[in-house]
Amino acid sequence: MQFDLTQRYLSDLKASIRSDDQALLKKGMEELHPADIAEILDALNKDESSALYSILEEEIAAEVLVELEEDVREYLLASFSSKEIADQVIDNIESDDAADVIAELPDEIQEEVIKLIEDPEQASDIADLLTYDENTAGGLMAKELIAVNKDWAVLKCVKEMRRQAEIIDDVYAIYVVDDQEKLLGLLSLNRLLITPTDTKIEDVYEENAISVHVDTDAEEVANIMDKYDLVVLPVVDEKGSLVGKITIDDVVDVIKEEAEKDYQMASGITDDVESSDKAWVLSKARLPWLLIGLVGGIFGAQIIGLYEHDIQIYPEMAFFIPLIAAMGGNVGVQSSALIVQGIANNSLGVESITSKLIKELGVALINGLICSAVILAYNLVFSDSLALSLTVSVALLSVIIFAGIFGTLIPLLLHRADIDAALATGPFITTINDILGLVVYFVIGRLMYGII
Repeated sequence: MQFDLTQRYLSDLKASIRSDDQALLKKGMEELHPADIAEILDALNKDESSALYSILEEEIAAEVLVELEEDVREYLLASFSSKEIADQVIDNIESDDAADVIAELPDEIQEEVIKLIEDPEQASDIADLLTYDENTAGGLMAKELIAVNKDWAVLKCVKEMRRQAEIIDDVYAIYVVDDQEKLLGLLSLNRLLITPTDTKIEDVYEENAISVHVDTDAEEVANIMDKYDLVVLPVVDEKGSLVGKITIDDVVDVIKEEAEKDYQMASGITDDVESSDKAWVLSKARLPWLLIGLVGGIFGAQIIGLYEHDIQIYPEMAFFIPLIAAMGGNVGVQSSALIVQGIANNSLGVESITSKLIKELGVALINGLICSAVILAYNLVFSDSLALSLTVSVALLSVIIFAGIFGTLIPLLLHRADIDAALATGPFITTINDILGLVVYFVIGRLMYGII
């Protein structure tokens, strides 16, 4: 049954911690998944989380540690000796999670922990994983997998699977390799069960397995697994040798992190922060784009100042300055958001930049004509000035078309330049469109009032 953390549950749990009712706490934790326990620990203060974590069984505690928020995990690990981390944590989790935990430790502690790991092969695997960038396939992969040689008979394959399965919790796939450990293909469990025991593996395995290189970007790994509906993906080195596997749970984390990063960037937050971070950390992440917005506002004020004479002659123009600026910003954000989303999920297709701009021009023209017609009707009813009515309508149409094209073009150009396209949404597009929208409004106003 799915666990739901409520305030009442949390209050009762805190009361049990304060009364040191370990029997009740242990019974309650035994019924929960490690991820649920981690959610609870994240919601407690440091002393409470330490007290609750200390009563967990060793294997469960190690799994919980992997699921915790980074700051909570860091606090709990600080109370461990290097020997305790090696024996109680690293020995009870898979190599990819172990590498992630060790990577968060100070350099000198990392070396101590690796030296204290009793299994030399496990220590070697973790040390190898630590050499890869965390945002690559090598940084995501785990070393635990089942590999069989193509020259083996099915019977030997089954015996080897039983041996290897002792250290692997979940068997997603059986990989077929040659004598040099080069990945050749996959063997399905179903095929293995129905094949005579004396049959060679090379006669029954599936060739051309989809795989990724150790240096493949993590986001690309996620896209590949999504495209081909994979739950596990083998990883090879430059020689094509099988070196690890990536499972769907690791990819879900990547997708979540990328979505959070893009959302924060689109909102004008430059660093990876959490709401629980300190005020200064949050301020430092938000301030750059706020300053850019401030500078944009100053430019906007300067533009209004340049056309102060026009406003003095036609003061009614000032009433629609907020509308023009807001509509330009909104259209720009809509256009850029669709492009950024398409880039993120690889759904843009093979259309050229020109074709996308032409399509956006059509969309902007339709939306602009409708919005302009609405504001024209409004002004004709509530305003006595035909010049103002036409000026606002023509300016609004122009701003919507410009903002739509601009909002489409900027993220595409950023993506082509290998810059995160999420920069093109939020404050960036809004600020630029506010400024240029005002310019368009006043230029059209000066022209229209001169004609009419």
